[in-house]
Amino acid sequence: MSYQSVFAPKLFEGRTVIVTGGGSGIGRCTAHELASLGATVAIWGRTEEKLEAVRQEIEADGGRVSTHVCDIRDEPQVIACIEAVLAQHGRIDGLVNNAGGQYRTPMETISTKGFEAVVRNNLTGGFIVMREVYTRWMKDNGGAMVNIIADIWNGWPDFAHSAAARGGMLTLSETAACEWAESGVRVNTVAPGGIASSGFDRYTPEAKAKILEFPAGVPLQRYGTESEISAAIVYLLSPAAAYITGSCIRVDGGTPNARNTWKLKAHQRNAPFQGFHRAELPELLKR
Repeated sequence: MSYQSVFAPKLFEGRTVIVTGGGSGIGRCTAHELASLGATVAIWGRTEEKLEAVRQEIEADGGRVSTHVCDIRDEPQVIACIEAVLAQHGRIDGLVNNAGGQYRTPMETISTKGFEAVVRNNLTGGFIVMREVYTRWMKDNGGAMVNIIADIWNGWPDFAHSAAARGGMLTLSETAACEWAESGVRVNTVAPGGIASSGFDRYTPEAKAKILEFPAGVPLQRYGTESEISAAIVYLLSPAAAYITGSCIRVDGGTPNARNTWKLKAHQRNAPFQGFHRAELPELLKR
């Protein structure tokens, strides 16, 4: 069995796409879908073992992939990885800026060091990757970038550090979309809501309890799938999105639209899309 993408086979044939945070979760899924559509994917991450596992999966499915150990917060590492991708593949047609992460805590308990660490992970690192991919390849050759943010609309209580960083990535992307358009570079964002992925298993017991309560507050009454995020990313990288830049696709089941003046009703009328043949439920949802 292979990835069941809704997009045309060989859509990205001859193209090279970098996927940061490609060793797990949304990044892993997106790398698989792009590879199934003919792209050569260069997956980046901090853990060699995770990247190697994904490489073996993609190659077993007939795809083309290279792995690059990189901490996007480290500028010299980012530059070295971009040069390695260009040396191996000769081009960079797309960038999926997916690496990042956060922890749950009230704003008053966030130390300055902790705040800066999350911002560097979710904003500064993404900026470094964007700038270096642009100056080293896309400025002269064009391309498309998709930056992953989050459901930050109306604020994000208990995640103030990440909300600030993701909000910054949104406006950074909008700015780049304007400045870099003359080079033929499109820059967009995808904002996932509650997505069932391996990331669920890394939270504290208190945060996990909140995660289990989440679907009741979503108009579509469920978690999203990694495949549903990947599909939005692939669309924005594709030729069909040639007139889309500076935009954001929300993939969140309508969560920001829920209001206290409207009582959501429990239902099972919205079926998830699952195209990823290697998808696994997080342990939290197997209980």
